[in-house]
Amino acid sequence: MVPVAPIEAFRESCVTRTTLRSVIQSAAGIAAVLAAAAPAEAQRPNPLKHAPQPTTAAITAADLMTRLYIFADDSMLGRDAGTIGNVRGTEYIVRELKRLGLRPAGDSGGYYQDVPLRTSAYVVDSALLRVGATALRPRVDFQLLPPVLGLPFAAQGEAMDAPVVFGGRLGSSDAIKPSEVAGKLVVMLPPMAPSGEPAYQVWAAADQIAGYRAAAGVLVVSLDITPAQVFLLFAQQQLGLPPREASGVGVPLISISADAARQLLGVSPDRASVGSAAPQRASMRFAPVVVPTAAPTRNVLAMVQGSDPALRNEFVVLSAHSDHVGFTRNPIDHDSARFANRIARPQGAESQPRQLTGEEQRRVNAQVDSVRRLRPSRPDSIFNGADDDGSGAMGLLELAEYFQSLPQKPKRSIVFAWVVAEEKGLFGSEWFTEHPTVPRERIVANVNIDMIGRGSATDIDTGGPDYLQLLGSRRLSSEYGDWVEAVNARPEHGFRLDYQFDAEGHPQQYYCRSDHYNFARWSIPTVFFSTGSHVDYHMVTDEPQYIDYAHYEKVTRFVAAFAAEVAGKAARPSVDKPRPDPYGSCRQ
Repeated sequence: MVPVAPIEAFRESCVTRTTLRSVIQSAAGIAAVLAAAAPAEAQRPNPLKHAPQPTTAAITAADLMTRLYIFADDSMLGRDAGTIGNVRGTEYIVRELKRLGLRPAGDSGGYYQDVPLRTSAYVVDSALLRVGATALRPRVDFQLLPPVLGLPFAAQGEAMDAPVVFGGRLGSSDAIKPSEVAGKLVVMLPPMAPSGEPAYQVWAAADQIAGYRAAAGVLVVSLDITPAQVFLLFAQQQLGLPPREASGVGVPLISISADAARQLLGVSPDRASVGSAAPQRASMRFAPVVVPTAAPTRNVLAMVQGSDPALRNEFVVLSAHSDHVGFTRNPIDHDSARFANRIARPQGAESQPRQLTGEEQRRVNAQVDSVRRLRPSRPDSIFNGADDDGSGAMGLLELAEYFQSLPQKPKRSIVFAWVVAEEKGLFGSEWFTEHPTVPRERIVANVNIDMIGRGSATDIDTGGPDYLQLLGSRRLSSEYGDWVEAVNARPEHGFRLDYQFDAEGHPQQYYCRSDHYNFARWSIPTVFFSTGSHVDYHMVTDEPQYIDYAHYEKVTRFVAAFAAEVAGKAARPSVDKPRPDPYGSCRQ
């Protein structure tokens, strides 16, 4: 699916190391419900387990089900990048590619492209934020937000005896001017969510933060409104690529508590005026320890060579990500979690956490009681990622088998790219587009599929069997967007294309949150297809039995038709929109 925003990504990764019950609901009442033993939900059309069947050249729901039950099985351990689980997932893909006879398109004539991800861990004892002679407490008073998704956050920073100023509210036009922040520690209030409440998603003001690059640090009063579990991860390991020289220097972004803000400013932020200087200076220091990942991190790349002697040297890249977010060592009851999420977090991790009311908790208890007679509880600790992005990854494998089987191949070559570490920051697609295994100037287009297995009316208010979201189709090329519409107009497709999440300035910034963006930043026309968020998004309940396989098949067939159309055109799509700065921050 559209990956989560940076701060949400931290939360989901954090879930793999903490307990879901604390993320679903901070209140003790709902935690008790989630911890309680409860039987599984009522019978579903898809089984909990599925016996694999031989796949065919045609794109079928049966093939997709076979592949997804293998790829999103518990044995894959949630496919977290840099772990054995992701290695197992990519090894399965490579075995299938070899069986199907696709050409390798990775490094040194193989199927893999090594992605040099590293883990960084912040040594808590070395983290420093001090007001005068008073040291503030890491993870209680402050927490550094590490760089992710190309946002302008620095991985380390040091400022000793720096002036402190109040910068106002992030996202506000009345906030402090970039010309007024050089060398200063700037304390700011968080941006406002669409609900009108302060939001911990500080990523929404990324462009504004980028403008404060000259500051010694930006300190946002968000620690109090952020689920505490989000920040537990930051004292542990973060994945990332080696810094590139062209990326420039970012600004340290620090989440602080309201009490820390009062100490830094000498007054409560709601009583401070924008630009006012604090009576005391402050010091900060952050420095991570960087080591290689525990397991290899690799993209998987394969190719179906085009049939035209000239155009076969041009490429259409179809992409999906192979990773998800791993597992937790604190199992919870699967069905209790799902009942609670339907009420408290109907869009899974995309929903703002909230406390259940007494009546809502009674409803959850009643649902649990109603299924108690059916079967015992099922403890669940693995984020299987069946939809995110098992559906895209296995849809891509189905597409690879389909195109490989065609007696007459499209004119252009098609590269199939299973990229790693999307959940950690789009790192696999970033590495591929910066170090492509085919000439980048000959990549004519990208099609990215992420979460294409749901989209029913119970998942999306406007959903149904003909529902499909898309992003980016006209952001670089009007012509490319026209091609999408033309293929969809064929009677065998006829999706209701939902463009709402592609709107300029959309608060959730979906355009910047999946692997298509790394193609777009190099001015390669791209389109992202998804069926959207749902109650199981980035939850342990994202499992194969909840996939709508008929809809999944229909979407995959549409992607096949569109890819064939692009690969068969006489000319590549023209770029008639402004070309982005490949090293600039993403804007939607």
